[in-house]
Amino acid sequence: MKRKTIMFFLMTVCVAMSGCGASGANTANNGDAGNSAGSAYTEGENSESGSISGTSGTSSDISGLIDTTDIFTDRDLAQTADTIGAKSISVTNGETIDITDEGVYVLSGTAENCTVRVEAEDTDKVQLVLDGVTISNESSPAIYVVQADKCFVTTKDNNSALSVTGTFMADGDTNTDAVIFSKQDLVLNGEGTLDIYSTGNAVSVKDDLKITGGSYIVRSDKHAFEVNDSVSVCGGDFKITSSKDGFNCGNDNDETLGWTYISGGTFNIVSSSDGIRTASLLQIDGGNIDITSSEGLEATYIQINDGKININSNDDGINATDKCNGYYKIAVEFNGGETNIIMGSGDVDGIDSNGSVYVNDGTINITIDEVGMAEAFDFDETAELNGGEVYVNGERITEITTNMPGGRRGNMGKGF
Repeated sequence: MKRKTIMFFLMTVCVAMSGCGASGANTANNGDAGNSAGSAYTEGENSESGSISGTSGTSSDISGLIDTTDIFTDRDLAQTADTIGAKSISVTNGETIDITDEGVYVLSGTAENCTVRVEAEDTDKVQLVLDGVTISNESSPAIYVVQADKCFVTTKDNNSALSVTGTFMADGDTNTDAVIFSKQDLVLNGEGTLDIYSTGNAVSVKDDLKITGGSYIVRSDKHAFEVNDSVSVCGGDFKITSSKDGFNCGNDNDETLGWTYISGGTFNIVSSSDGIRTASLLQIDGGNIDITSSEGLEATYIQINDGKININSNDDGINATDKCNGYYKIAVEFNGGETNIIMGSGDVDGIDSNGSVYVNDGTINITIDEVGMAEAFDFDETAELNGGEVYVNGERITEITTNMPGGRRGNMGKGF
């Protein structure tokens, strides 16, 4: 399996990129420097996948967790397809449409129990243009990418709809469990709206998923977006209702993968479990994110550099916990943006880290039940308040403390 190049730096200030760009290099300093949090790796860990900082640093070391340079190609970012020479296909009831050659294919019409199956050479790029197409299946994906170098699903400036309403059937040894199921890299973009309904996952990608545009209305009985290696989003409008996670990214075979990067887009996620859950690294450089869920954001290391995030949670609002076998340090880091967390009652935490918490810049507002057992912050190691503004129930705080249950020692954070 190929490895993705990632740069892991923890620092007091992040250079944040907002929106889509062919080159995602960070360009702006968000604030004054405090003490660097150091490397994202656990002590003594070496990386084969990218460079890391030393055990300390200054604002001159500034970078994000994830190397976003050229993460999106020009074709990823193009919201309209070049249809010169494209093949037009009208979907048909009960038909499997086999696409075996590189090219652009414009899909239209309405069909039941129809699957668009992409099985091209592993060097081929295939682009499926959805032109008001509607496919409703009982047990098979509407779009099934078996092999290609990359597959683009691009919506034209109209409405398309894909759904699976019954129990998914396996394809040999492959457990196809999503309306759009891809074994290869997948890019979602376009100018139109794609409505997806699924009794399983809505979109499953066994490699990398990139989303740069388009509107998505997703209702799923499992995960809305389930991805193995990485999720990168710089645009799009998402209305998600999920019985599991809104976005779920994790690779059981490679702890360096399973990361998520968001630099733009508008998200309205209502999920029964996590809003955004990623196994290793979660970096947010922009976007408007509204989450109503059990837990809002969950990863091993979470870095928020920009954007506006609203979380309404009945468990932890933001949760950093080891999901990669100790490969990365556990932390939540704020370097900019606005984060608002409203907690339900009970034994819940606004920001819960099984490692550390670093607040270097940005605005954080946490609303908790003063009568119940909820805590604004809960952390196992250290907490630093180096800059920014933090409010708990409307009152600004100048140090971060935690009262852990079970008689464990609370930690005092660094004040101004």
